[in-house]
Amino acid sequence: MRLLLVEDDDHVAAALSAVLAKHGFTVTHARNGEEALQAVLPAAHGERPSYGVILLDLGLPDQDGYQVCGRIRKLTSTPVIMVTARADVRSRIHGLNLGADDYVVKPYDTGELLARIHAVSRRTANGDEAGSAGDEAALRLGSVTIELPTRRVSVEGAPVQLTRKEFDLLALLAQRPGVVFRREQIISEVWRTSWEGTGRTLEVHVASLRSKLRMPALIETVRGVGYRLVAPAA
Repeated sequence: MRLLLVEDDDHVAAALSAVLAKHGFTVTHARNGEEALQAVLPAAHGERPSYGVILLDLGLPDQDGYQVCGRIRKLTSTPVIMVTARADVRSRIHGLNLGADDYVVKPYDTGELLARIHAVSRRTANGDEAGSAGDEAALRLGSVTIELPTRRVSVEGAPVQLTRKEFDLLALLAQRPGVVFRREQIISEVWRTSWEGTGRTLEVHVASLRSKLRMPALIETVRGVGYRLVAPAA
């Protein structure tokens, strides 16, 4: 997989590039926002293969990483993972609202970063496959079938009636089975708002999904962090 690393610290970039190379990634290093945009622009016009994932540091010397993310998102749908020391919730929510697919806080565990890279790339691959299948596109998780274009859900062939937000929540978790979604990330992507005052709403929707699908163990609570979908056996 080709990966674009946007990082102004050459020492950090060299160390991370070496690790990524050992795991099969071909890394292009951009030292600032303008270099990142120039690297993405040809791919956006189909002049060369696009990147599988973009790792974007926010503390860039020429422009703010948030601005770069917004401009990248206008050029390409390539997954963007923000990698930064900004750990506060508002910064994470802002990054996700701008179009970032994930947000990793420095210092991070390399194994976790690799897992997140693979997770967002899998989600993109699933999306491409769904798009090529037209109205027949669906996510199948054991006995659960989620038809994204028609917003229909069934368990063992029997339809399950969900509200709009229940479906959006289930579809979000189902596109990355096993990956933990932070509460604030779910609120940002499903409710398009901040975490403050919305936590109880999320808990109610999770409980409702477990009940309607008759699968209490389908959505696992990760205490102090968020939720993840545990794919049932076929």
